[in-house]
Amino acid sequence: MAQDIIPIELGLPQGDLVTLWAPRWREDGEEWEAFLGDEDDLYAFPDAAHLAAYVRTAEQHDLIDHPAWEAVPALNVPELIPDDDHCFDLVGVAELVAEEPDSWTLAELAEIVNIVRSLADVCELDEVHEVLDSSDAFSLLNQGPLPFSGREGAKLWNELSRTVSEKWDVVLDAIDELVTIPEVDSATLDAAAEELAAFHEESAEAEAGVDSDDDLDPVDRDADEAADDEDFDTDYDDGDEPPGFWAEVGIDPIKIQTSSRDYYTLRCYLDDDPVFLGSDGTIEVYSSERALARALADGDKLAHTDLAQVSTWDEVLAAATAGELEIDVDPDNTYVLAELDADIAEGVDAIEPTQLELAVELLRDAADWAGDDEVSKALSTSERLGWLVSFVLRPDPMRLTPSPPFDTEQQAWRRLVESFENRLHLN
Repeated sequence: MAQDIIPIELGLPQGDLVTLWAPRWREDGEEWEAFLGDEDDLYAFPDAAHLAAYVRTAEQHDLIDHPAWEAVPALNVPELIPDDDHCFDLVGVAELVAEEPDSWTLAELAEIVNIVRSLADVCELDEVHEVLDSSDAFSLLNQGPLPFSGREGAKLWNELSRTVSEKWDVVLDAIDELVTIPEVDSATLDAAAEELAAFHEESAEAEAGVDSDDDLDPVDRDADEAADDEDFDTDYDDGDEPPGFWAEVGIDPIKIQTSSRDYYTLRCYLDDDPVFLGSDGTIEVYSSERALARALADGDKLAHTDLAQVSTWDEVLAAATAGELEIDVDPDNTYVLAELDADIAEGVDAIEPTQLELAVELLRDAADWAGDDEVSKALSTSERLGWLVSFVLRPDPMRLTPSPPFDTEQQAWRRLVESFENRLHLN
């Protein structure tokens, strides 16, 4: 069975247009990917109402044989509005590469390049492939900031900027020329336009109904602020405990529960980048809190850990040596990987969102720390597993529910967990 068909928005020279994209799926032993269109034409529309009018009446296009197509004509107009994760501003790429290569910029640019590659693959745009293959930087975007850090990283980013400046118009023109806006039945369009207008009106009313602090009368705002202050003072007076040792040093003990056993280790963040107890992509783990504390007391064994670069590391070692260190794992730092693969195989309703969110956090952190882009690629929304994870963690009634079977997603998740477990060195 196929992954869902996804509404997307493409920011092109002729404007922002809406179309449908079917990410890769397997059928009859072959892998496929498609966009809404017919032969050499990519069908796109000025808004979701026009798209709805088309899919409700069209009898021939490239998605008609997609296994999930029968659900699309029955969708209401709001369900055909692309969500923020599937709005790709191709025209804005030049502005993105003018920014610093931080995590947000690189993530947005990577998603745009991924959809451009898909368009180039499906529509056989050799000139687009030539542009994307002309700089290694395009293929490194999914790895985040690491390849673009330092002197060599700055050179790579500058090379990418030059390539976009000199050649991105080729990409825009090639895709823009593909686009055809089909005519739609006027009566169907009128009905769809009414649906869209009603949706926008309801959204505006709902937004207007929520008072913000700026909308409050100054007297009311002062009263609210006074109440907040009173609440804060009350909480403080009630004797909230001061931050503990681990919060003060900025390092967290973490617990990892796999199908075979539990592990304990440490992790912190430096400038939002994860750093684990270990080095060279290997995480040093221990069978119990006591074993971890003993290892920290014998600091020589961990002299080369990446955590040694943290300014408070010596405080941790000193407390451990003095026998004063207690390993307390916060529930938010307990990661349960066990049985998640079985839940994924059952589908959306079987997956506990908090457990999945924490597991994804752990896998991403470990991969980012090790400079490995495997997790980032597998959890991209263009992949079956990534689309499922996105749906569970950011539920949206306007999105189609991923459809079974979920064998591919389960296998992809198992590969990620296996790769992570291979990073663990049990002491």
